[in-house]
Amino acid sequence: MRLAALISGGKDSLCALMCASYNHDVVQLVNIQPVEDSFMYHAACAHVVPLISQAVGIPLTCGASSSHEDELAVLSSVLQDLDADGVVVGTIASNYQMSRIKTLCDKLQLELYAPLWNKRSEHLLRVMARAMHIAIVQVAAYGMDESWLGRTLDEEAVDDLSVLHRRYGVDIMGEGGEYETLVLDAPIFHKRIKIIGYEKKWFDGQCRGHIVISKLELEEKSKANR
Repeated sequence: MRLAALISGGKDSLCALMCASYNHDVVQLVNIQPVEDSFMYHAACAHVVPLISQAVGIPLTCGASSSHEDELAVLSSVLQDLDADGVVVGTIASNYQMSRIKTLCDKLQLELYAPLWNKRSEHLLRVMARAMHIAIVQVAAYGMDESWLGRTLDEEAVDDLSVLHRRYGVDIMGEGGEYETLVLDAPIFHKRIKIIGYEKKWFDGQCRGHIVISKLELEEKSKANR
């Protein structure tokens, strides 16, 4: 199938993109810039998505919603203009997201490819951590402090998230908005993304914060790392 992949730049959408690329022809990336508190789309570091498009060598089409009411209409407008047979999503556990996207795909007569659906697990997170270079760009959970901002989501970080899950109920995949991520490298990347500069914005007493990236660049990957 010729597929269009919805991507936010985070670990779930990039993992789904990788899964799709193994068996299908992903011809287009799609990013919808949401209102800040959207339950449909992630906004953290969305400005990096064009760089991801360059890194993977797949063209990008963008849209922007102005309110919760037009989120699906914007996506519908983008998808119906694409030459694709289906849509790739990285949705793992949100029935809200899945039901709305499934309804839209049915309306547009598009196949829905959701390889991560109902696969919320520590094992999946470890697979992601081993396969991709993932940076944590936003946190909002009791037990997570400023040191998590900018941290690489590696095996050690998964161990720490497992502890937070047992102690405070933090969802290990971040499905409750506990943390947001940005993928800097993956097997399907022809070039890796390098963060040159960023600053942390931490809100004392609220257990939340995010990083503000000031500069990024694409850098070549050695043949051994491709």
